[in-house]
Amino acid sequence: MSRPPTFAPPPCARARVLATERGDFAVLDAVPRTPARATALLLPGYTGSKEDFVALLEPLTGAGYRVVAVDGRGQFESKGPDRQEGYAQGELARDVLAQAAALGEGPGELHLLGHSLGGQIARAAVLLDASPFRSLTLMSSGPAEVVAAQRDKVKMLSDALSVLSMDEVWQAMQAMDPPQDADTGDGADMRRRWLAHNPAQLIATGAQLAAEPDRVDELAAVGLPFHVLSGERDDVWPVELFDAMARRLGARRTRVAGAEHSPNTARPQETAKALAAFWDGLPDA
Repeated sequence: MSRPPTFAPPPCARARVLATERGDFAVLDAVPRTPARATALLLPGYTGSKEDFVALLEPLTGAGYRVVAVDGRGQFESKGPDRQEGYAQGELARDVLAQAAALGEGPGELHLLGHSLGGQIARAAVLLDASPFRSLTLMSSGPAEVVAAQRDKVKMLSDALSVLSMDEVWQAMQAMDPPQDADTGDGADMRRRWLAHNPAQLIATGAQLAAEPDRVDELAAVGLPFHVLSGERDDVWPVELFDAMARRLGARRTRVAGAEHSPNTARPQETAKALAAFWDGLPDA
């Protein structure tokens, strides 16, 4: 899971509730000091939250962009149903469209970014209705299902969540972590986030990651400007798959040096610079 450097938003951002026609969502809303060039909506990955983007907020607002990072339904501070059916990918995609509408941007003006699972949800939203969006960035989010080793991990987690409490699963995960991963000084915040997740969300979206079909050709036909961004290594999807996906989409391709599956937390300055360069280079909508 992504480990943000802090759970505290920077001065440019405030934590608030985004009210939509599909319910309320917890967001971090970061606003530049000068009129925003555009707004970007950021979707976190599996087991993640809006805080995974904290380190991107200051550099992106400094580049002139308003940035709204969201907890999807059942993630951290956004409530969600207790039934797995409530987390079907189509439901999550419609949530994104509702969030886009609630932000009040004009048609074709909102930049959309999804990290990992969030990228596949973002893709589903664009395939339902691309009209709100100016661009789509897929960050460390592959063309189809995750690799076999990750499918095994997701199944193990889902099986555990079916019989154990969230706290019991957390304790088991901590016991399995290498010491250098378990003792990073952020344990209280990471545990608080984990315990706030709805287990039905984790089980349902984990199943999606393990069975997601390849929809790249469908996405390419939409015709939005695309950006495929990743670290230089990734254990969830091979980096070569990101390269091939970018070619199929005709997308801008960025590999962030020194980063792995979460360039947003590992190399935030470089990641923000790449995002702003992509957005800056697009013609006016």
